[in-house]
Amino acid sequence: MLFSEKLALPTQEEALPGRDQALQLADFHAVSRHRIKPTFPENMAKALFGLGCFWGAEKKFWSLPGVYSTAVGYAGGYTRNPLYEEVCSGLTAHNEVVLVIYDPQQISYGDLLRVFWESHDPTQGMRQGNDAGTQYRSGIYAYDKNQAALAKESLEKYQRALANRGFDEITTEIVPSPTFYYAEDYHQQYLARNPAGYCGLGGTGVEYVDMRGRAR
Repeated sequence: MLFSEKLALPTQEEALPGRDQALQLADFHAVSRHRIKPTFPENMAKALFGLGCFWGAEKKFWSLPGVYSTAVGYAGGYTRNPLYEEVCSGLTAHNEVVLVIYDPQQISYGDLLRVFWESHDPTQGMRQGNDAGTQYRSGIYAYDKNQAALAKESLEKYQRALANRGFDEITTEIVPSPTFYYAEDYHQQYLARNPAGYCGLGGTGVEYVDMRGRAR
């Protein structure tokens, strides 16, 4: 019963309250040495994704050309400034997410969406592989109407590609960007600090393809 409860989002009344004080963490990215907290260069844009355990999710993005910085955190729930243990309890409604700071002149939002879709299985609901719980759900959190439109269009395209290979319906949530809470310092760029660390992410093997051959 306790396990099944972790697969259902709590209501705001059921969620843990959290705290007013934000977690303390380093200012700079362990790989790029760029800032992971504001302020960022004016020409940068933001994207926010949830695709399973955020350790592996962050690594998928930080080495992409045009990505300035990344950070992991929690979003989509009710608990203020949550702790990792609280998120894992299933009583925050938060998802494990990766914040991507990128230069749209070098890499497009469509390119990021391609990496998002191909890096996990978006049909699994409240889980990703062996990782089960509400914090492992698939999500795209749009910062503006253009991102939302591109995300919905990409979902429709990828759904057709998955259906052709016999996969179930996509369960990815696409919603306006919620408050992003930075995760604890030891989670930031975890797989750079711990190269042999756990990564449960695995894609479907189905490429995201548009009319021009790739997402742009």
